[in-house]
Amino acid sequence: MTTSPERQAIAERQLCGLVNGLAQRIAEHVRERAATLGLTASQATALREMSGPMTMRELAERMSCEPSNTTFVVDKLEKQGLVERHPHPTDRRAKHLVLTAEGTALRARLLDLLAVDSPLSGLNPQEQQVLHGLLEQAITSR
Repeated sequence: MTTSPERQAIAERQLCGLVNGLAQRIAEHVRERAATLGLTASQATALREMSGPMTMRELAERMSCEPSNTTFVVDKLEKQGLVERHPHPTDRRAKHLVLTAEGTALRARLLDLLAVDSPLSGLNPQEQQVLHGLLEQAITSR
């Protein structure tokens, strides 16, 4: 069964609106929770994504931003004593970003706050997994 170009355009517009709306709700949720901890949304995103030691490039990929923007965010986190740069174990050119004890504790508080009234909390874990799979399929298919 084929879809007419008009129906396809309407479906794409509606889906774009829904995806953008969800992204905006998630961004607002992060901003609100970050503010309660004295962080910017970018700082909160960096802390959320730092699940272990990683390079600046890896963090930039996880944050979906340019490495130069990530450097700016990490510089601020480092000044706050939340992140340290360590020599990379196998690449002399790279540094490993590592959370300090204070950074690890703040990250745990942030994750707890982000879990409360999350925009995705209306979906159970199985529904979240299905949504993830469908979005991933739409992004990777050609």
